[in-house]
Amino acid sequence: MQKSKLWTKDFLAVSLTSFFVFVIFYMLTVTLPLFATDELHASKQSLGLIVTIFLVSGIVFRPLAGKWMTTLGQKKVLLIGVFIFLIGSILYMNIHSLSALLLLRVLHGIGFGMSTTATGAIVANVIPEQRKGEGMGYYATFMNLAMVVGPFVGLTLTNTLGHTAVFTVAVVSSVLAVLCSLVLRVPEVQASSATNEIQPAKGLAAFFEYRSLPISVAGLVVAFSYASVISFVSIYAKEMGFTQASSFFFVVYAVCLLASRPFTGKWFDQYGENSVVYPSILSLAIGIFLLSQATTSWAFLLAGALIGLGFGTITSSFQSIAVKKASPHRRGVATATFFVFFDSGMGLGSFLLGILSTAAGYKGMYVFCSIVALLAIAVYLVLHGRKSQKQRIISQNESLGK
Repeated sequence: MQKSKLWTKDFLAVSLTSFFVFVIFYMLTVTLPLFATDELHASKQSLGLIVTIFLVSGIVFRPLAGKWMTTLGQKKVLLIGVFIFLIGSILYMNIHSLSALLLLRVLHGIGFGMSTTATGAIVANVIPEQRKGEGMGYYATFMNLAMVVGPFVGLTLTNTLGHTAVFTVAVVSSVLAVLCSLVLRVPEVQASSATNEIQPAKGLAAFFEYRSLPISVAGLVVAFSYASVISFVSIYAKEMGFTQASSFFFVVYAVCLLASRPFTGKWFDQYGENSVVYPSILSLAIGIFLLSQATTSWAFLLAGALIGLGFGTITSSFQSIAVKKASPHRRGVATATFFVFFDSGMGLGSFLLGILSTAAGYKGMYVFCSIVALLAIAVYLVLHGRKSQKQRIISQNESLGK
């Protein structure tokens, strides 16, 4: 039996849209604190607000975007989101005060929340059902690549050409995201079913997909532990004398993730979710613990390899589970539900772990986060893993019965 085609024009268009949006997100995440310090003379205490306000804005608008997709359609919400994101990128050119920057971060966060929620829902409809795990894995790879490209380009431009060059690249990337969105064709069947829903969800159900809540809670725990990496690894590397190695940390992260991607997505589809999720969480936990114990650059980079292999696979797997739990016309709401919890874990982790690092140091913080990552195994097992295993056994027995 021939496999349905995965690498279509629409799959590439939605994946590239996500890539360009996330490149800007990661590029600005690492460079805006420098801009605020160098150009706006912001205090250290206010730098955390630059990321927090952006994430809070996105979190608030994700469930709204999920609801709007069931009425307006997925592509319209995506286009609104990427156009807002483009406007926000242009406005960075004229920021001259911290208050103006924080207001702009609210606007940019709205565009980010809407566009990334829409792309996550659209790609779930574009990918063939029998290749869902594989397809979501490749889609997540575009986001993981953005995690490497964004900080590298941003810091390189900041150190060579200045902040204006960073904002220029942000505008260009935003334009490319808009162009990819315009050529994207959303499957008509899904659009019509979303629009003609007989009994629209009411109350909180209009904003959250209850069937996706268990895996979303597990995602929150994983994101909390990973926040220690994305928020503090560069500072930790400088403290430990791994300055040169730190520039290669996410490169190693990406290489290991890309090398594993052709296998993990297929294993997800063939052998079930648990066969991929448990080893991935364990890899993340070991990687974070190794980070806490690293005394050489090689150990530091090995930690990056294990973290990339683990976290990158977990993200795509959990998102696949979240959208599979929902009916087709609710995939936008399911995607929003997952990322509301995921972003909340990331934002909460960045804030609380910053306090913990002050008291226990970065080594102590990373030991704690490795324990949290291990705890995610238990959370996943209780909320989803056991049920998934039972369903797989039932399916296997039915197949043997036939």
